[in-house]
Amino acid sequence: MTTKGSVDPPLLRQWKLLRYLCASRLGRTVRELAADAGVSEKTVRRDLITLATAGFPLTEKAADHGKKLWRIETPGGIPEFKITFDEALGLYLANRLLEPLAGTGFWESAQSALKKIRVMLGDTAIRYVEQMADAVHVTRRGGNYATKADVIDQLLQGLEERRVVWLTYRSQRATEPVTYDAHPYGLTCHRGALYLIGFAPQHNEIRTWKIDRIDKVELDVMPFTRPGDFSLEKHLAGSFGVFQGNVPVKVVIRFTRAVARYVQETRWHASQVLTPQPDGALLAAFQLTTTAEIKQWALSFGANAEVLEPQALRAEVAGEVEAMRKLYADSESRQLPAKITKPK
Repeated sequence: MTTKGSVDPPLLRQWKLLRYLCASRLGRTVRELAADAGVSEKTVRRDLITLATAGFPLTEKAADHGKKLWRIETPGGIPEFKITFDEALGLYLANRLLEPLAGTGFWESAQSALKKIRVMLGDTAIRYVEQMADAVHVTRRGGNYATKADVIDQLLQGLEERRVVWLTYRSQRATEPVTYDAHPYGLTCHRGALYLIGFAPQHNEIRTWKIDRIDKVELDVMPFTRPGDFSLEKHLAGSFGVFQGNVPVKVVIRFTRAVARYVQETRWHASQVLTPQPDGALLAAFQLTTTAEIKQWALSFGANAEVLEPQALRAEVAGEVEAMRKLYADSESRQLPAKITKPK
């Protein structure tokens, strides 16, 4: 296991190089860019070639005293970036959706752009926009990753360079964190939370880790090979969220008339088939590979949802309902703990 250094992952480092070049009209030398990024000149040259190959208009030209400057330009000169006021307003308001990523390199770049938008709009317009923003509330039920910037940066580097990572992870049921190796395949966002999906050698299977529960990430020098046919979309096709199983299963749930319209308004899964019933109820069928997440979803509807298939899931839900019945059977006599005060 290697000790984490202070070098940025390639994606973030190249992002910073673009920012340095965009901020300089005359251009920067490789030596200057290397000093800014804290890496070798060889690394900077490799990054510049990568960016140029990706289509960014980078050129290297000779300057005074034999210096060679890199800069961003097009044959007609640096194009003027134009943005309309309604586009600026939209971007400013959309920034609230990025708040869970506060502290990461992506968040910092977005904030830099927003500063320019604020200058463009002016103080009076910004006050107007803030009033508009207060009228649109975005619930924040996901994680706050301001303290996970280092974890995300290390994972991004592992993803990009296909390098083994060592995760110090505290599972939901664990009392102490455990450190083990993993092959990072990709990141996915579900209900405002970030998850890492990758291969766990010690279990010989693809697993899912919640970023909130990762205490530390360290990069190993050891590379890994990701299967050529792997894709996050295909991997999660049988999931009702982020967790995947191995056995295909058909799930059928009957929703009462009281919630039928609500269920019909949303695409819960790519495989869903919704069939309205004569009495106003709704049958919802799904093709999944695990029932863990859909069980909790069905339970969230209380008596307005009845699992019809498979029988094993129906039995699990019935068991949960019975356990809840017993829990609330003596609710009238149950007392609040001494440290909790009753609401007034």
